[in-house]
Amino acid sequence: MTPFQLFVSQLSETNATLGYFTDFAKIRSNVKKIAIKLNQLNYLIGKTDLKEAINDLYQENPKVFEILDILIAIRKNKKAKTFNNQGEIVALDSYFHSPDKIFEYIQETGLAEVFQNKDVTNLVDYVFGIEVGLDTNARKNRGGDNMANAVALLFNSENLLFESEVSSTLFPEITSLGVDVKRFDFVIKTSQKTYFIETNYYNSGGSKLNEVARAYSDVAPKINQYPNYEFVWITDGQGWLTAKNKLEAAFNIIPCVYNLATVAVFIERIKTEGNIAQ
Repeated sequence: MTPFQLFVSQLSETNATLGYFTDFAKIRSNVKKIAIKLNQLNYLIGKTDLKEAINDLYQENPKVFEILDILIAIRKNKKAKTFNNQGEIVALDSYFHSPDKIFEYIQETGLAEVFQNKDVTNLVDYVFGIEVGLDTNARKNRGGDNMANAVALLFNSENLLFESEVSSTLFPEITSLGVDVKRFDFVIKTSQKTYFIETNYYNSGGSKLNEVARAYSDVAPKINQYPNYEFVWITDGQGWLTAKNKLEAAFNIIPCVYNLATVAVFIERIKTEGNIAQ
């Protein structure tokens, strides 16, 4: 078995902790921001004459309808568009500025039936559930954060001295990196070298993996040409099985590539060289 084949065989199935799946703190914060408006929209639940109820509520507070998009699981920052009944492409929020358009929106989306049948009884609770569903889209980002956290825990457990989120501007002598500012996940210094460390984790495939492998294959030689500096890549996850060729190419270019199964080798190297403060 080649070193690369061994590396691939060690890729872990997951790095997810229980906290990875849902960020309830963020969900609570998102719901809290619109809770007053949601409670006002509760007025529509159970009304048989929705058009009249919408008119009454609009007269009381027209701004309450600004959050109708989240009721169909659309975030406002997405600037969603839709076909209207005239076959025109219009902004989703163009429906929120008059009672007639609001009624049309509620009818066409199916919310009218939900309200009249009392399929939901409290829109605060309903949107909390929607936010839980939408939060799954953020899991990919949390996978990367989990990897950085896992590596930091390993470093701390071995009492290593390291800095996090370090800008390349602190090392102007590395002119080969050019004018682009690079931010490294960790920097560790020993009596022999300073190590610039990037970490990531991929549960699934995609073009991002190819981009990362190519980018690190480019940056590593630029750093490694200086005898006192070295680039280190700690990556894992079975998403790499979909991009093995790109990973292997990077593996052959970057001398220091580790996964969670082999990062102990790097830690031992740091200890042997003598870890010192920045």
